[in-house]
Amino acid sequence: MSDSSRRSFLRGAGLIGAGVAATGALGAVSAAATPSSAAGWCPDPNDPRFTLVVMPDTQYLFDEDRGDAAPLDASLRYVLDGGEDNVVFLSHLGDLTEHGEAGEIAQIGHSFQALDHNRVGYSVLAGNHDVNSSTDDQRGSTPWLSTFGPQRFRSSPTFRGSSKDGYNSYHVFRGGGRDWLVLALDWRLSPAGFDWARSVIQQHPKTPVILTTHELAYADESGQASLSDYGQRLWDQLINDNDQIFLTLNGHFWPPGRAVLRNKAGHDVHVHITNYQDHYYGGSAMIRLYRFDLARNVIDVSTISPWLLSQNSARLNELDRREIELTGPVNRFTLDIDFTARFSGFAPGPPPVSRPARDVLIPGTLAYWRFDNGPAAGTPFADGLVQRDLSGHGNDLVRVTMPGSNASALTWSADFHSGAPAHGSLRFDGGKNPGHGAYLKTVDGAPLNSADFQHGYTIEAFVKVPGDFKNGLHAWCGIFSRLCRGRDAGKTCDDPLEPAATLALSDGAQFQWAVFPLNQAGISTCWGHELPLDQWWHVALVNSGQHTSMFVEGCQVLRNPKTPAVGISGTGNWLLGAYDYDLTVDQGFYGWIGDVRIVNRALSVHEFMLR
Repeated sequence: MSDSSRRSFLRGAGLIGAGVAATGALGAVSAAATPSSAAGWCPDPNDPRFTLVVMPDTQYLFDEDRGDAAPLDASLRYVLDGGEDNVVFLSHLGDLTEHGEAGEIAQIGHSFQALDHNRVGYSVLAGNHDVNSSTDDQRGSTPWLSTFGPQRFRSSPTFRGSSKDGYNSYHVFRGGGRDWLVLALDWRLSPAGFDWARSVIQQHPKTPVILTTHELAYADESGQASLSDYGQRLWDQLINDNDQIFLTLNGHFWPPGRAVLRNKAGHDVHVHITNYQDHYYGGSAMIRLYRFDLARNVIDVSTISPWLLSQNSARLNELDRREIELTGPVNRFTLDIDFTARFSGFAPGPPPVSRPARDVLIPGTLAYWRFDNGPAAGTPFADGLVQRDLSGHGNDLVRVTMPGSNASALTWSADFHSGAPAHGSLRFDGGKNPGHGAYLKTVDGAPLNSADFQHGYTIEAFVKVPGDFKNGLHAWCGIFSRLCRGRDAGKTCDDPLEPAATLALSDGAQFQWAVFPLNQAGISTCWGHELPLDQWWHVALVNSGQHTSMFVEGCQVLRNPKTPAVGISGTGNWLLGAYDYDLTVDQGFYGWIGDVRIVNRALSVHEFMLR
């Protein structure tokens, strides 16, 4: 959401002038603190994009007869009224108040009633200014415990329990279709507190854990974070041995910073410190937004002040303008996390299950080849070996080795796309300048060699491109091609020496489908986009009998021609893993090819082999 749209939204929520409505004196409550229906807070637990809101030290806003609750109220209202997409939880990092006095605690407790009344999931923890800093979680009764102890969270949708002393709690929220556990730990853990925290993790052995506490790390002026003395205790006694903890959040120190530490399991733990109390207006109740995107495997992090965003920009003073949104590498950044890989040690996903050929042989299947029936990975695909067409139509494949190439140019592989029916593939080690490699060719007399597909077709393949593909030796290597010139099919436009049909990869690793249709004199071309390397892709070419579209991973690409294209011209053997020009194969494919299926009709996306 842009700054302007955020401001418009918050004006509509009644936050303009909130700073004027607040008196700034202890016990006074701004208009923004009044609970409302919070129709905007309705998180989608299955959306792969969700937001965790983090609120650091607010102590200067609640400081005896000084301070102002309006900034905090605006931040809470931002969560309540949907100022941020799909907020699933809010974590306060401690030092809610300056002295931990009953009046200060009562005032901020009143502000948080807006979340209570609307059953918003959130956690709080005690910082050194909220309690006697020389004590640990066995300190007994305090105003903080009376206001923010476990009794407050009985109606919370995320609260799951607390330590016996009441100063440590844990919460579980749902985002991206899975549970996430938040540990909210006291300023100082006792031995009993450490035991409790470890027991919570042990009771949730498959749940990722975000650890929140007031003190863990501090940072230098460059933003490089290091563990404090107490933080080292937390690391040694809790974090290092518990692989589920992948993210830690703390306040207390400034400036903000971050670091990545490696735990005992050899996995990354992201350590973040965020605190803005040293900024103008006590930090303006600045919040840190952790936008999880499980589809992109990232967490996008930004830092804003909803209170300042809610105000008319013309009324902001010079210092206000500096605090609206903070940038730089410690305040606005992206974490790249392969969530599946990071959590695999304690929450492995279900292994992909291969599907039998009978499940893939849908009506209209003309040919289906899969490569999970070979010998050990790395073994050459033997000369003379026939790879059967499992459709039963006789479109079998045999190996052809290009001059100067050896047996290892085409080998069996155990690598596969996780959504493919078969758990196996072929590894092609071809190239050009000079052309080399090996490929498979349909046998002479195969019915597929004469098929014209005038009523439509779907061609699917699983392809993996190596990380060094873009070295100038593999551009335009063919994945699937008909050994027939356009000229032989009566075509006179474009380059009639090009093959009648070719699915290839450009020098930028883009899929291209180039075909001489029955109804055109020239070539009709579908283009994909540039692919990230060293990973599997599913590509499908779907012709309705009139138009052709390319799909990558089940998603239709942009550059599909609108001009009618009927069928595929010419007759000739089909080549898997090679490109030909003027009937000469001059380049072998470089990479992996998995299951390939040809169907005599247009398939819908849900009918693709991809799962």
